[in-house]
Amino acid sequence: MSKLWGGRFTKETNKLVEEFTASISFDQKLAKDDIAGSLAHVQMLGECGIIPVEDAEKIKDGLLAIQKMVHANEVEFLVEDEDIHMNIEKLLIEKIGPVGGKLHTGRSRNDQVATDMHLYLRTKTTELIKLIDDVQEALVEQAKEHVQTLIPGYTHLQRAQPVSFAHHLMAYFWMFERDKERLIESLKRVNWLPLGSGALAGTTFPINRERVAELLGFETVYPNSMDAVSDRDFILEFLSIGSIIMTHISRFSEELVIWSSQEFQFVELDDSFCTGSSIMPQKKNPDVPELLRGKTGRTYGNLIGLLTVLKGLPLAYNKDLQEDKEGMFDTVETLEGSLKLLAPMIETMTVKKDVMRKAINNDFSNATDIADYLVTKGLPFREAHEVIGKIVLYSIQSNKFLLDLSFEEYQEFSPLFEEDIYEVLAPEHVVAVRNSFGGTAPEQVEKQIQLAEGKLKR
Repeated sequence: MSKLWGGRFTKETNKLVEEFTASISFDQKLAKDDIAGSLAHVQMLGECGIIPVEDAEKIKDGLLAIQKMVHANEVEFLVEDEDIHMNIEKLLIEKIGPVGGKLHTGRSRNDQVATDMHLYLRTKTTELIKLIDDVQEALVEQAKEHVQTLIPGYTHLQRAQPVSFAHHLMAYFWMFERDKERLIESLKRVNWLPLGSGALAGTTFPINRERVAELLGFETVYPNSMDAVSDRDFILEFLSIGSIIMTHISRFSEELVIWSSQEFQFVELDDSFCTGSSIMPQKKNPDVPELLRGKTGRTYGNLIGLLTVLKGLPLAYNKDLQEDKEGMFDTVETLEGSLKLLAPMIETMTVKKDVMRKAINNDFSNATDIADYLVTKGLPFREAHEVIGKIVLYSIQSNKFLLDLSFEEYQEFSPLFEEDIYEVLAPEHVVAVRNSFGGTAPEQVEKQIQLAEGKLKR
């Protein structure tokens, strides 16, 4: 039989079954991790006297040779060898002879593949944390340039109150900071070692799992072998965090699409992040933020897909678990591509301060400040709210804005108004007086940026 497990069987595997059950088309991404796990495993086998030291050294040399071939893209992975583990083991036996078959002593593909995915996600999670750092740095640099730049703040996509543009950008900094913290926290659970659990019940060989954990840099060894081979919580957690990250990317992308439209014109994206139309030469389409927004659905689908796979599985390993990898790989690649594009797109966008300021001048986003003004004069807030509602209605009917009204017009609504009302309504004043911690006042935004820079330095 050509299969490494073929001793029990009397027939060759049906070709359709072979193609349907094989995972090598996608799990070859785990090649480097699979070899790393095998190197630690065989070193432990030799140290524990489970196999002769000279055999362990020969296997180690063979694995290192295959590792070089993988790095050089010189390996052709075969469907008939099913998965990354069997492909590498078969290569090893071809390279060093039957002694290569000793590598699999004391382990199963079940604990092997779980280990590979822990190693893979540990590496990718660390890389994604750095990519989020890059996006945060881009946000901070733009924010530092626009502490005094004012933009309409929105609720319900209706102009609400003016805010510092830096304050708006920094809201996304803190979203990504929480994402980064979630990834860092998840590493505690990624850093559990399944290897040594065997197929489900452990092994009869006197292995040293703690030594393998030490060699591979794992903090914890799974205390239950059945849990170890069937646990995919760490992938679910990653897919969940990935979905949240993409949600934040999508929200910011939506802002960029809106802001760069002709209707808003608050920002202009660099030409290198936009495309044109095949029929309308005047078009400059924000394809990158649109696609970032669209790709968010992929990550949601990957999360729901794995949740659905796992929901009905009895212990321990089931072939269904082969479906855990493609979604994980896809989410990793989606996050990598999205974050790598987002940072330079933020860095290179042009902020149109004059357009933003004009928008603030031509709205009623300073109305709340009149209510606060009247409250300081002794009028109950609810009565002040009614007065302002009437002033806004009058202004709309008169085709005016609040700063356009004369002092006499204000006094018609309340004798509490004084000449200082115009200072109160100035956009800079409206922003500056919101000086509570976390507010949009320039003083608070500067503190926020300093706090953010401290986070990045750590």
